[in-house]
Amino acid sequence: MAFEEPMHSDLQKIVDNINKVMVGKKDIAILSLVAILAKGHVLLEDVPGVGKTMMVRALAKSIGCEFKRIQFTPDLLPSDVTGVSIYNKKTNEFEFRQGPIMGQIILADEINRTSPKTQSALLEAMEEGSVTVDGETMPLADPFFVMATQNPVEYEGTYPLPEAQMDRFLFKLQMGYPTMLEELEVLNLQEKQSPIDTLQAVMTKEHIHALQQAVQTIHVDASIKEYIVEIAQATRKHPSVYLGVSPRGSIALMKAAQAYALLNQRDYVIPDDVQYLVPYTLPHRMILTSEATYEGKKAETLLRQMLEQIGVPVQKSTTQ
Repeated sequence: MAFEEPMHSDLQKIVDNINKVMVGKKDIAILSLVAILAKGHVLLEDVPGVGKTMMVRALAKSIGCEFKRIQFTPDLLPSDVTGVSIYNKKTNEFEFRQGPIMGQIILADEINRTSPKTQSALLEAMEEGSVTVDGETMPLADPFFVMATQNPVEYEGTYPLPEAQMDRFLFKLQMGYPTMLEELEVLNLQEKQSPIDTLQAVMTKEHIHALQQAVQTIHVDASIKEYIVEIAQATRKHPSVYLGVSPRGSIALMKAAQAYALLNQRDYVIPDDVQYLVPYTLPHRMILTSEATYEGKKAETLLRQMLEQIGVPVQKSTTQ
């Protein structure tokens, strides 16, 4: 299932605005919006040069939010992310200098090129919406959204993200190479001036915050909740899965489905919402057995098989 239903008019404006910069990436733009509305975060995994950074910049500009970039390198320290307290001799007091995490739309670029210790500096920020420095907890901006990019794990100089870090990302997405026609259009757009330089906001951060609140009012029928739990339970019982989806994953799938329903101008979740979002929400939360990995099995393929075996709840068109 793709985006067949008429989209929320305000959100359509954002997608259309991003499409002025990103060619052929409408699905990534929509899923990124869903993540923001669900107050989640996105991990983009792909080779360099396919537009991961441009996507985040276009999204930030479109919704009028402050954009900050963290370039992860092997020598990056946790304090380089969160900020540090520095002693001021003139005032005889410590002053806090904010790190780049103190923004609204954060690009964590090449997150798997830094050490696990520094990667973990993002955990509290992504989960709690705050950072703790020298024992003092400081809230982050609202809205707060992290889009992290990483190179494929087989690349040299990369550190695999810990399971706890992976579980904090609502979606794991891949950009993919453009088609020949799409790449030709990219060249035409970039011939004289980058379109990102002239991109204007089409929505305010206050409006985004209001839409995030509206997501929480989207109805999730008891049968849909049971369907989500059955999917999660199936991952834990499958013989090829060493570590299945956690309850955090079940919650993430429900929240994403609520946001996707709002995007499609519905005030209730349907089974199609869940089915569409499963490939983006759950595979990165699973660890396969060594035997399954050796045999070349993929979490995405196993999930498709599980969905075929799990009964789909009867679709309801109205809330109860």
